[in-house]
Amino acid sequence: MKTTHCFVFTLLMLATSAFANVTVSTPNNGAAVGSPVNYVATATTTTCSKGVASMGLYVDNQLVYVVNGASLNTDWPFNPGSYNTVVEEWDYCGGATYTAVAITVSSQTGVVVSSPSSGSQVSAPVSYMATATTATCAKGVASMGIYVNNKLTYVVNGASLNTQLSLSAGTYNTTVEEWDYCGGAAYSNLNITVTNSEPKLSNLQANQGWNSWGQLPPDYADCSPCSGLTWSTDYGIKSPSKSGDATQFNTSGTTPYGVVLWYNPVIGQFSTQGLPDNNHTLIPSLHNFIYDTDFYVTNAAVTQVLEFDVAMYMDGIGMFWGTECNHLGGGEWDVLNNVTQEWAKTSASCGLANGWNHLTLQFQRESNNNLVYQSITLNGVTANINETYAPFTVPPSWYGITVNYQMDGNYKQSANTTYLDNLSLTYW
Repeated sequence: MKTTHCFVFTLLMLATSAFANVTVSTPNNGAAVGSPVNYVATATTTTCSKGVASMGLYVDNQLVYVVNGASLNTDWPFNPGSYNTVVEEWDYCGGATYTAVAITVSSQTGVVVSSPSSGSQVSAPVSYMATATTATCAKGVASMGIYVNNKLTYVVNGASLNTQLSLSAGTYNTTVEEWDYCGGAAYSNLNITVTNSEPKLSNLQANQGWNSWGQLPPDYADCSPCSGLTWSTDYGIKSPSKSGDATQFNTSGTTPYGVVLWYNPVIGQFSTQGLPDNNHTLIPSLHNFIYDTDFYVTNAAVTQVLEFDVAMYMDGIGMFWGTECNHLGGGEWDVLNNVTQEWAKTSASCGLANGWNHLTLQFQRESNNNLVYQSITLNGVTANINETYAPFTVPPSWYGITVNYQMDGNYKQSANTTYLDNLSLTYW
C-alpha cells in the first residue's frame, strides 16, 4: 500500500548540496577494530548535477570493493595489522572525492569494542561500535547485542554493531555480546558513566494537541471530513496500556485504502511542548532524532500499514523521515523518498502480531540537509538501513518539527483500532 503526503509535497524541488564529500560513519579514523571491519559511508557532490555514480573501498592503495550509488555498507575481512584505507566516491561527470581512514585490526577473537571505552564518561546518546569474530565456529558470527544493567536492549544481525543508545545520566554496567551460528557466544564488559542526557520529549501520545486528516485514493489529497472514511482519537486509556496513559486511534469506513494521518507539532510553530523557538536557534542546530514508542495492534489481519514519521521544516527546506510497516503489502519496512514521493523498500521485514510492540527509529540530518534513515529496531531486533535521500522545498513560512502517526486501511476499509504509549522524541 503506497500513499503520499500531499500537504508537504506541493512544491517539490531537489535541494542543492552545500558541498561535496564522503562521510564515513564507521570505522573511525585511527580505530582499533576486529575483523571483519564494518564500513558505512555516504557521499554527495555539488559539481555534478547527475549525482554520485558509485563508491569504493581502497586498502593500502588497492581497490577491493565497489558499489553503485551514493551509500556504502559492507564488512571487509582483514588480517591482524595496521592499514591505510580510503573510501572514495565517483560522480557521473568524472569527478571524485575521498576520505582516508587508518585502522588497526586486532588479532583478538571475540568482541572488540571501539566505542565507548570501559570506565569512560560519555554523553547521551551513547555511541556503541564493535565487531566480533569467532575461532570456534566455521559458520561465523550470527548476531550481536548490548545489555544495559543485565537487560538486553539492542540486537543486530551480523558481526558488526554500530548504534546509539539513549541513556539518562548515571552509571551503567553494559555488555556487548556476540552469538555464533554454532551456539557459542563471547562478550566484553563495559562500565560507563553518562554525564548528561540529550533533550527528550516524553509521553507525546498523551498530549491532546494531536491534529489529523484523511486521504483517499487515487490522489490522496488531504480531506476532513472525507467521504467513506471516519476516524477518532481517545486519550487516557488505562487498558491496554504500558504507562496507564495510552492513546487510542480508530479508523473505519467504506472507501478502500483510505488513510488517516495524526500529527503533533512539538517544536516551532504551534508547539504543543512549549518550544516555539521564536528566535530560530534550536531547530537549525538539530541533526539527530530518535522516535521511540510502544504500539498495540488489536487486529493484525486488517492492519494494512502503520506509519511513524518525523518531519522538519526550516528555511524553505522540508525533511520528512517517513517510515512505514507495510504489513499486508510486501511485509517489509519502507522509507520515503522525499523528492519522488515514492516509498522505497528496505531489506528489513515487518510482520505484525496482535499485542504490544516496541519500536525505535533513528534518523539523521546531514550538514547539507540530506535525510539519513539510520536504523529500525522492532521488538529488540535492529535493521541498519543507512539510506540517504535529498530534501524538498516548502513555503519559507513553514518552521517546525512534528511527530506523526498514520494508519492505512485495507481493501475493505475494515474498522481498526491501535494504541500508542510511551511515545518520545529524543533530539540533538
